[in-house]
Amino acid sequence: MIVTKGQSGPAQMTEDVRKLVEISSPTYDLESVYRVIEEANRQLLARLGSAGEINLVEGRPLLHWGATHPSILLLCHLDTVWAHGSFSPAWEVEGDRMRGPGVFDMKAGFVQGVHAIASLLAEVGEKFNAVALLATSDEETGSAASRRYLEELAKSAKAVFVLESSLDGKLKTSRSGTSMYQLEVVGKAVHAGLEPEKGINATVEIAHVIPIIAALSRPEIGTTVTPTVLSSGTTSNTIPGLAVLDVDVRAKESDEQVRVDSDIRKIKGAHGDFRWSGGINRPPLEAKASTALYELAEVCAAKLGLSPLGQASVGGASDGNFTAAKGIPTIDGIGAVGEGAHAPNEWASIRGMDERSRLLAEMIRSLL
Repeated sequence: MIVTKGQSGPAQMTEDVRKLVEISSPTYDLESVYRVIEEANRQLLARLGSAGEINLVEGRPLLHWGATHPSILLLCHLDTVWAHGSFSPAWEVEGDRMRGPGVFDMKAGFVQGVHAIASLLAEVGEKFNAVALLATSDEETGSAASRRYLEELAKSAKAVFVLESSLDGKLKTSRSGTSMYQLEVVGKAVHAGLEPEKGINATVEIAHVIPIIAALSRPEIGTTVTPTVLSSGTTSNTIPGLAVLDVDVRAKESDEQVRVDSDIRKIKGAHGDFRWSGGINRPPLEAKASTALYELAEVCAAKLGLSPLGQASVGGASDGNFTAAKGIPTIDGIGAVGEGAHAPNEWASIRGMDERSRLLAEMIRSLL
């Protein structure tokens, strides 16, 4: 059972999650993410007896509790992919399952981290001067504002715990790196009926290169290059003067990210002005960064009488990619048990939340 400064146990953890989930916090809405950060800070004060600091970094709020030079760092984010009112119902508990926007990815993970720390406070005392928790508000869109802050904070760490959701209960011991690109093709808009031959059709020009872009994939080694959102044109009787394409790239190796980055920028068409923007966002989280902490997790799980955890390699990226790339031991997916990240069936387990909080506490205890 988790013992906190205030009330304790799964019921209190569930209530804490509810308060966070009921504050809709899509990344794009600065006012909303600030509100959820404030609620998270109230929970830190209630459970740990001390609040963190809310800092504005490049105009975005982040919450930092604990050491300024930690040896153990817990990473969280409180922004979600869900637009206001797009998930219904906004909160629901049915048996062991909590449902709501961001409950699995990853507001339950934040609560698990707070309660894990709370359970150790009386026992380890001053040793907690070496622990920090960071909750950001822009992870879902690439952590452009918070990246430098978290990388600087992690410099002294010997272990980083990323409280992202698990995969079927498994810890995430490797993640693909991500790159994000946008291609603009500027053509020439003219009337489609009167003088189409005088125009440059941006839709046609961008269509020619889409197969070339997709062909940069090497799925046999985990590299995917995926054209995603495409928009072009203005009216049905006008030759499109502008077409815009987003491209999502995932790679398990840094060398592959560099290859794609070089090759994709060379892609041009026969007509129109081709303009590439974007680039490498997150480096891969390679398995070697997680090996020791994963082994520790299995030892701690056995000590607590929990079932073996298992490990998974996933395509999605997290802030753990940044710390792993710096050579810092990093374990991911140690957050909620459930499923449906970014999906309408998103849910998290109450029992799993309590078990994983105890697991995290045991791992922290063993490292202090």
